[in-house]
Formats: sequence, C-alpha cells, structure tokens
Amino acid sequence: MAKTVVVGMSGGVDSSVAALILKEQGYNVVGLFMNNWEEKDECGACTGEEDFADVRRVANAIGIPYYSVNFAKEYMDRVFSYFLEEYNAGRTPNPDVLCNREIKFKDFKETAFRLGADYIATGHYCDILHDGDTHYLLKAKDQSKDQTYFLNQLSQSQLDKVLFPLGKLDKSEVREIAKKYGLATATKKDSTGICFIGERNFRQFLQNYIPNKAGKIMTYDGKILGEHLGLMYYTIGQRRGLNIGGQKGDEGSRWFVIEKDLKNNILYVAHGQEDRLFSSGLMMKECNWIPARPEKDEFTCTAKFRYRQPEQKCTVKILADGIKVEFAEKQRAITEGQFAVFYDGEKCLGGGVIDKPLFE
Repeated sequence: MAKTVVVGMSGGVDSSVAALILKEQGYNVVGLFMNNWEEKDECGACTGEEDFADVRRVANAIGIPYYSVNFAKEYMDRVFSYFLEEYNAGRTPNPDVLCNREIKFKDFKETAFRLGADYIATGHYCDILHDGDTHYLLKAKDQSKDQTYFLNQLSQSQLDKVLFPLGKLDKSEVREIAKKYGLATATKKDSTGICFIGERNFRQFLQNYIPNKAGKIMTYDGKILGEHLGLMYYTIGQRRGLNIGGQKGDEGSRWFVIEKDLKNNILYVAHGQEDRLFSSGLMMKECNWIPARPEKDEFTCTAKFRYRQPEQKCTVKILADGIKVEFAEKQRAITEGQFAVFYDGEKCLGGGVIDKPLFE
C-alpha cells in the first residue's frame, strides 16, 4: 500500500512541483494549504485567497485531494508577536526562521499526521538524510536558492519523516517541470517579503502595530544631521533611506548607521571609513544543533550571518554561558536579532540568534 505524504502547498510553483514529483513517485499525496495571515494588504487584497485558488487548480490538475487549515492565531501568538517584540527592542528579527519551527514543522506537521500522513513534504530548497533515528539537514543542489538558513532551528523530531523533493533540482528545472505538466503556477512570481504576510510597504505596515517615535540623527561628536522616523525602521550598516545627504564635510561619502540608542531615541551615523562596522566575532546565548551538540567545545566551520551572504570561515567556542564565534575575517554589520547558521560542507549544523557583535 502506498505511503501517504501531506504536502504543504502555498500556491507557488515550488510546492506545486513538490506535490507532482511525489505523486509521480507513487506516493498517495494530499495537499494542505496553511492560512496563517488573514489581514488584507494596502490594496485591500487578501493574497491567501488567490494562493488557495492556485492550490485548487494545481491539485485538480495532478489529481490529488486538497484541504485548507487555519493557523492565523498560532502565527500571531508565536511568530508575529516575537517579530514585534524584537523590533521594539531595537533588534532585527527573522520571522521566517521562527515560522518554520513554530508553524510549518510543528502545527502543520501535527495536523498532517492526524490526517493519516506517513510523511510530510514542503517545497523548500534543501535536502535531508535520514540515518536511522538521526536526521541531517543538507544543502540544496541549487546553491542560489538553498533555504537551510531558514530551517536552522528544526529539532530532530521535526526533521523526522520529512521529505524535500526539490533538494536535487535547480530552480530552472522546477519551472520546466511545471510548464511541462501545464501547472497553473508555472510562471507565477516567487513570493517575497515576510513569511505568509508577503511584500508590503514595510514602514507603513509596522506603523499599524508599533507607534513610531521620531528622534534625532546624530554623529558621535554631537552634530545633529536630521530626524529619524523611528529606530525600528533602521538596521546597523544601513546606507539608504537616511535622507541626510549633502551635509557639510561629508566629502561625498555616504552616511551609514552605526548605533541605535534606544534609551535616548538617537540614531547614530558616520561616513567615510567603515572600520567601526566590522566586528571580529559575535556572541550567541544558545544554539540549536543539528543533529546534536558537537563533541568538541571548539571547532572550525563556515557560517552565514544573513541569508544573502557567502559562507564565512569561523571558529566556534561553546562556553558555559553561551557560544562565541570568532571570524577568520572581520564581518560587516553583524546585526542583533538575526541568525548565525553553521555549516560543515553540505551539512547544516544548526544556528542561533545573534546576541551581540564583538570588537577587538
């Protein structure tokens, strides 16, 4: 008897092709659409309705049953509330990582198994190796699309009985498969923006949840250059959108953010040499290790400190009060609240939230 796989279908081309591949491989495939955000965008449109219509078209085309499940409350309570808390604290969170841990591989997976699933599958670009009770998270063949960074918080139980059908495919191949089978999502644009919320005017969106508090833009020597719109809108190292160009003495070089002073509501900026943006390491309070805590308390590996970044060589030291990461080469604009994710070749070793950068 064929094994049942419940596929998380988003209405995009990736999850559509994941479902198709599993159906072709002989699995009994069921599509499950997650409705995690119910508010309309600035144009009054609810993208979830459009996406579910695409799920319906794809499921009918490949001949699989499909259902919808609502996790809007869970998403608000466990993902979006964290997102707002971090911005209020002056940090820059990555809600997509938390969404995977709290919704897609928790609530979704639990629902799928209640429906009788033997496995779950998603359209993530990554691969997985199941070695008995040990599960290794591996990079995708398409390195430009690899999404292991966003899955760094998954536990062994969450990775158990999980399939990633796109792990050995390039994005171009996925598009070609969708076109070959005439799937409605074959040419659909990839989703961008915040997980399940989508692409928004970010400042306008945040204003709906966090009151913006304008304040001074200053240099460390006390010069006032302008007014910021609210510290939550800025990140360390940011150069665009400061609206303070043309200041006397800036010699044509671009201003950039070097500090957010929450206590006094001041945004500190500098121009010229960016040395003060480059740190020698970082601290993390904790790390989720995949598949388990390393045997040695000190080891070398590579790491990413933001998603769109080549891997960097580093030394990881597991201490009694946290994890210290020392960079082989100084890194620019290490951002509190983002994730540091570790790699050993093709294996993702896990990761954790950046607590603070370290300077020599």
